[in-house]
Amino acid sequence: MPSRYNRAPKITNDSDYYAPLRESRGDKQIVQYATRPLRNPSVEDRRRISTTRHIWKYGDRYYNLAQQYYGDSRYWWVIAWWNSYPTEALIENGKMIYIPLNLEQTLRVFGI
Repeated sequence: MPSRYNRAPKITNDSDYYAPLRESRGDKQIVQYATRPLRNPSVEDRRRISTTRHIWKYGDRYYNLAQQYYGDSRYWWVIAWWNSYPTEALIENGKMIYIPLNLEQTLRVFGI
């Protein structure tokens, strides 16, 4: 299964903002993956990809849903991106979210 970091360029972060972190680690620089732009699913994409509904309840976590549906908790961000809720804190109890069932097809829609 592809990772969202495949083929992502690495960047050196020497920002002053991270100076205390670098100093505490004894590092001169921090190397990070550049964020790849993700495509938002179109209306047609959303029609084409099968989803299942999930009613959000207290204690739900994206990583648990990703483990349940994809067998890999690292794909939590797929559910977050599909529903336009970057964090669980933004979802109210009782809200319906959609979980795309075909992970490979969904990743292609995102441009990965």
